[in-house]
Amino acid sequence: MNFPVLALMVWSGLKIYRAYDVYRIGFGSWTLFRFDKEFLSHLGITQGLAVGMAWHFLFGWIFAINGALYVGYLTVSGAWRQILPNRSSLKEAWQVVLHDLRIRKEPLPKAKFNGAQKIAYTGVVLLGFIALASGLAIYKPVQLAFLLFVFGGYQGARFVHFWVCMLFVLFFVVHIVQVARAGWNNFRSMITGREIVIEEQPNV
Repeated sequence: MNFPVLALMVWSGLKIYRAYDVYRIGFGSWTLFRFDKEFLSHLGITQGLAVGMAWHFLFGWIFAINGALYVGYLTVSGAWRQILPNRSSLKEAWQVVLHDLRIRKEPLPKAKFNGAQKIAYTGVVLLGFIALASGLAIYKPVQLAFLLFVFGGYQGARFVHFWVCMLFVLFFVVHIVQVARAGWNNFRSMITGREIVIEEQPNV
């Protein structure tokens, strides 16, 4: 559910951003890449501030409710213990990176979630909270002035909101590539919640 909801939120968010495209990747006066109107046009993002805002607010509430249900489930079921990083998670995550780059030849230890997954899954929950808080600060800057203060003003909240969006995109791209590499059975288990395991037949 998160993937289509976030895809629509990114699309609608970029339609809003197109009205004031100020962000870039660079240092000082040097610019490596700019998220300008020309780039957005290549993505099929046309001008439409009112349409973008309407869709963004609609799916923003769906995103918030879905996130609250997920965090509630993790809390009540105790599943949060499986994804919360521990002292060894950072070291494990580095081994996962080396393994994916084919530098590490030894297989990774078998576990439901490795260190990289724990950091990523916990991090994306925190990203969701920051996205929601910064979005509300932009949406209701007067009523939620305390949130605006936390983000350093309206432009600060907008800056954080935009780059959190970029991190979400990066997370999903990497996640989808990893799922594709793991195979169809892994993808099916993520959608259905069930994994098919082929049992070895005993020798007769």
